[in-house]
Amino acid sequence: MHKDRQQDLKKAETGAILSIVSYIIVTVLKLIVGNFANSKALIADGLNNSTDIIASIVVFIGLRIARKPADKDHTYGHWKAENVASLITSFIMLLIGLEVLYSSIQAILKNDMHSPDSSAAIVGVVSAVIMYGVYLYNKKLSEKVRSSALLAAAKDNRSDAWTSIGTSIAIFAASFNLGWLDSLTAVVVACLILKTAVDIFRESAFSLSDGFEEDLLAEYSEAVKQVAGVDELVSIRGRYYGANIFLDVVIKVDKNLTVEKSHAIADEIETILYEEFHVFDTDIHIEPFKQTS
Repeated sequence: MHKDRQQDLKKAETGAILSIVSYIIVTVLKLIVGNFANSKALIADGLNNSTDIIASIVVFIGLRIARKPADKDHTYGHWKAENVASLITSFIMLLIGLEVLYSSIQAILKNDMHSPDSSAAIVGVVSAVIMYGVYLYNKKLSEKVRSSALLAAAKDNRSDAWTSIGTSIAIFAASFNLGWLDSLTAVVVACLILKTAVDIFRESAFSLSDGFEEDLLAEYSEAVKQVAGVDELVSIRGRYYGANIFLDVVIKVDKNLTVEKSHAIADEIETILYEEFHVFDTDIHIEPFKQTS
């Protein structure tokens, strides 16, 4: 099971590499054309994509570290490297977002607004097409290898595609002597960067602090209760290690069952949780069930 998961993460690295290359291309394109076309919105969008380069690199490194085997210092493995990578990414995006927001507001207050060249809008459309293609590839791959980190990257690819489209529309409109619209769009892009940063921070902090969704625990509980031989589900707790789910389950079975039969019940629970819910590891503690009169 562990080797299969490591192979999945290795495949997920392909998507991270694709994101890195794509973001480098669109970032350079947007920053160069944005400066020549005098478009603050396109420059802001380019800076947004520059954070995605760093974020994708961090995701790649996180995936690489996460598939390292367990050792004496990391007996559960290195899976949480994915969560740490996401946390670092959120801080990087937060700093860039604040910088873009500050420069955009300064331009508006100083009335430093010029109508951009409409050619900048074309770059936005081309970038949107590229990033949406990357999104489709990474989404399909993330579902295949069950990588939450790559799925998050895919969602970021999609949001960047839509942001580029919005930027293109604003640039085109601003080229008709509406320079303020270009600067206003830069502010909106900055806010989107900040929102994404906060969302990523909340998700990674939730996982690193051993938070777990109650609705998922409810689904797992129902599945465990349906297993023949389980007289009572005492408790169930979950935590994340990267994209992997670890469960601690306490059940009660007939006190007269043999160790072999009790073990068979535990094996069945592990199999169901893995096959139906992709639970990576389940630790089951069995207690004797005493029938009350």
